[in-house]
This record gives sequence, structure tokens and C-alpha cells, in this order.
Amino acid sequence: MSTVHFVVPAGIDDPTRPSGGNAYDRRIIDGLTAAGRTVHVHEVPGSWPSPDAQSLGALAAAVGSIPDGALVLVDGIVASPSPEVLAPAAGRLRLVVLVHMPLEQEREGTVLAAAAAVIATSAWTRQALLDLYSLPGDRVHVAEPGVEPAELAPGTATAGTLLSVAAVVPAKGHDLLLDALAPLTDFSWQCQCVGSLERDPAFVERLRRRALDGRLDSRVCFLGVQPEAELARSYASADVFVLASRVESYGMVVAEALARGLPVVAADVGGVPEALGHGADGTRPGLLVPPDDPVALREAIRSWLEDRGLRRRLRAAAHERRAALTDWSTTTSAVAGTLVGAAQ
Repeated sequence: MSTVHFVVPAGIDDPTRPSGGNAYDRRIIDGLTAAGRTVHVHEVPGSWPSPDAQSLGALAAAVGSIPDGALVLVDGIVASPSPEVLAPAAGRLRLVVLVHMPLEQEREGTVLAAAAAVIATSAWTRQALLDLYSLPGDRVHVAEPGVEPAELAPGTATAGTLLSVAAVVPAKGHDLLLDALAPLTDFSWQCQCVGSLERDPAFVERLRRRALDGRLDSRVCFLGVQPEAELARSYASADVFVLASRVESYGMVVAEALARGLPVVAADVGGVPEALGHGADGTRPGLLVPPDDPVALREAIRSWLEDRGLRRRLRAAAHERRAALTDWSTTTSAVAGTLVGAAQ
């Protein structure tokens, strides 16, 4: 397996549209290339994961340009909704689909059934795909996202700097976070929300009005997308990471927070428990709460703010977990292993 064709959505390197899936794809491209493999990247424009006829035409053109017998890795955001293009192509190509998040629809099942192999980015995603589509277990593999090493965040005296990194869209639960924070004004805290404000402007405006009405506008800041260096400074200045998502396949930002030794307060959804993991003694480096439950989220944040002993235990567990995080070379090796198997 010396040559791989990788079909991805257009714009994976666009700094104004960061996402875990884009970051993962770029890391795999770079990792396979560094390992001596030739990677032909096919960026496909379109309205993914809800393609129109033009999007499907662009995908068909890209796939049609790939020679018979080639090994082709396709990002699931492009592959899963496109059976009319990829299922027939699977007869002449060695097709591998990389699924970041299951779409949970029949069209996805058709594509995955036709693929030589499937790569999921978490054990939770793998199990979801097996449950949804009754795929053969030996054809569905896991390549957990890696994380870059980072300096420890020193923390502040009040422990009250909260950080959330996610696009500001309903699925990421910023409305739940505001509901959770609203009654906690007796404590000293600030919450920085880093992430795109462009995907759902109406939702962003509702959040800003809610923050203003609840007198949280001086405490909760929606900062938009930050360049890499600025985002690193945001992590470094934080005390605790908060993720109120309604759905996550893994939660790469959780691992990025743990790489700085930051404890995490997060909704117990999808692969988040995998990303959070445990310290050496089995202690979780954070608190998991039921999804879509602002009261539970509030009580977890309250416990962090008022319980010094809890903060000490969670920080110790986060420091231990930091040392055991997966690196990107391990992720690339897992992907490469699946590709080798699919090429045989």
C-alpha cells in the first residue's frame, strides 16, 4: 500500500471553518505522507452531508478520475450520503470509509456495506455502526484521534476561568451552558466560548440575547474562531474545560484540554467518556453529566467552583491522563493498518 487516494470535503484546511473531522483528515494525510506513502487528495466541493445534484456530480467526477484497483479512503461526510456514486465504484476500487459521526440513515448503510473496510474514530462510533447496519465486525476498525503534546495550564487563584471550544450551533449545547451558568452568579467565574459564529447566526443571536437578559453578558464571551496560537493561549489561561454537547462521536477538544492538564465537565454523550478516560488510579479527570440536563451541568460546575478538594483530585487525574493520551502517529498507524488490509 504505497499509494492512497483520499476523498475529502473541500476546505479541510480553511482556518475559518475548523472542525474535528477536518483536523483529523489533515493529520492522516500528513502522517501517511511522512511514512513514505503517496497520498492523492481529492477535495470535493458540495453541501455535505446533504448533497445536491451538483455535489454528487463533483464526487462522481473525482471518483471517476481514480484508476481501477486503486485504494481509496473517503471521508464519511462525503461517502455516507452518496451510495449512488460510491456503491457502484466499490466494484472497481478498494474502498475504505472513514466515519467521524454516523448519519443513521439507509443511504449510509448501503455505502458501508459496499466498502472493503470502515474506520470509525471511536469505539462508540464503531458500535453504533454495527448496531445500525449489522456490518461484519472484522471489517469495522477504530482509529482514535490523537493529540499534540502541550504545556500544562497553570490555573488561576479562583479556578473560575471556564473554557468551551465548539462551533456555536444547537448540537454543541451552548444554550444548555447558559441555562446552567445563570444561577451561579454568587461565584467568581468567566466563561470563554471559542468557535465559529457563522454556521447558525440566528442561534448565536438568541444566545446573546439570553446572556444579556440574564445579566451574563459581562461573564460569557463568544469569541468566534481563534487562530492556533491564540487558541493555545485560551487553553493555557483556563481552569476547567466545559462541553455541553448533545452529540459527539469522540470529542477531540476534550483530549486537547487534557493535554494541558485541564479537568473537564462534559455531557455523557457518544465517545466523550472514551476521550475523557481515567487517571492511573481509575479517577476520571472530570465530571460527566446526563445530556440535555442544564441542572446536572450546573451542579457539576458548582461543585468545581466551591469544592477545593474536588478540584485538586480532578487536576491530579487530568495530569495523569495527559501522559496516556494517544498521539497522532498511533492514529496514523491504525489507519494505515486498515488500509493495508483493505488493499489485499
